[in-house]
Amino acid sequence: MNFCVALLGGSFDPVHHGHVALADLFAHLLHPDELRIMPAGQPWQKKAGLQASDADRVAMLKLAFQDASCKPAIDTREIERDTPTYTVDTLRELRAELGPDASIVFLMGADQLQKLDSWVDWQELFALANFGVAARPGYALDAAALPPAVASALAPRIATPEEVRASTAGKVCLAHTLAVDISATEVRAALKENAAAKVSALLAPQVLDYIQQHNLYKS
Repeated sequence: MNFCVALLGGSFDPVHHGHVALADLFAHLLHPDELRIMPAGQPWQKKAGLQASDADRVAMLKLAFQDASCKPAIDTREIERDTPTYTVDTLRELRAELGPDASIVFLMGADQLQKLDSWVDWQELFALANFGVAARPGYALDAAALPPAVASALAPRIATPEEVRASTAGKVCLAHTLAVDISATEVRAALKENAAAKVSALLAPQVLDYIQQHNLYKS
């Protein structure tokens, strides 16, 4: 069986239960040899920038996953770049490192899939990696919910987790079983409002402790 790396990227500003659930879901579906969590540097699509520092986001990721059944590595290459973060550049770099025979699976939520055609060189992504996409309440995975170009690109690539695991690139696994509906925007708003009960349902307690100790997301 080929070597398989599953990769979950994102701003993680802050990391929340939805991120951990998505990583855990695909860890169980794909059984990758490595699961990597990759915090973004300065995502070009987020004009306002990130609220927490790189160091704080990495620290929160380590705390969020310390009790998870999946045990990911934190890959900080995008943070260490001086240039804007483009997924295609990261996947080119990873493919060069891992070689042509490794299975690379890029993980995302359905909300990201719905705007995939706005990503830089998005059609090249399928030549570099497989995709694992998790449904979210309010974000459907059926073709009618997707931009036509994305739906057309996905249609011939849909595969089972086993087929994705065995393929080097170009396959897409759609997971309809993730019912967690949390966004980092919602978390930041709850933190700003000091809505303790709501926040505790969205974040791991150790992450919330870190946020409070470091006085993050107050403004």
